[in-house]
Amino acid sequence: MASSRKKVIVRLLSGDLLHGYLPAAAFVRHEPPAAALLDLLDLAGRILPLALQDIKLIHYVRDFNLDDTRNPERLTRTAFLARPRNEGLWLCITFAAGDQLEGLAPLDVTLLDGLVEDSGLFLTPPDDRTNTHRVFVPRPAIAALQLLAVVTTPSRKVAKPSADPQPNLFPETP
Repeated sequence: MASSRKKVIVRLLSGDLLHGYLPAAAFVRHEPPAAALLDLLDLAGRILPLALQDIKLIHYVRDFNLDDTRNPERLTRTAFLARPRNEGLWLCITFAAGDQLEGLAPLDVTLLDGLVEDSGLFLTPPDDRTNTHRVFVPRPAIAALQLLAVVTTPSRKVAKPSADPQPNLFPETP
């Protein structure tokens, strides 16, 4: 995770898959005459310019799984089974095709960084034990966005001091 480029699997709106490398953030370049573009470094070492409007999801993965052509990102669950344990904004994204993806968005300034710099949302998927450890959803791919909950750590209740009076050291005599 410390390298400058991360392993990604790009799923296009057409259903095609591209394997390659992207920076962890700030990978979209905005050129005035054209739409937003990103440069994917493919496995052969070539730079592929991709229009952001053609991309459905970018999966940051642990392994490429090149022999699996159907589901190489191994994203088995697209919804949480129960309330998430980590902090964040619990979001449900609906795509134009009608399929949905739930995930946790950061609960800090990095949420805005992704929206402004990269024109999309970074999410943590429901199952962090799969091959996909982070998902980027471009803004053009989102048909609907629903905030399900704001998940925070529960605050500890401060124990109130007991109202028991201090015992007397010497018994009172009448």
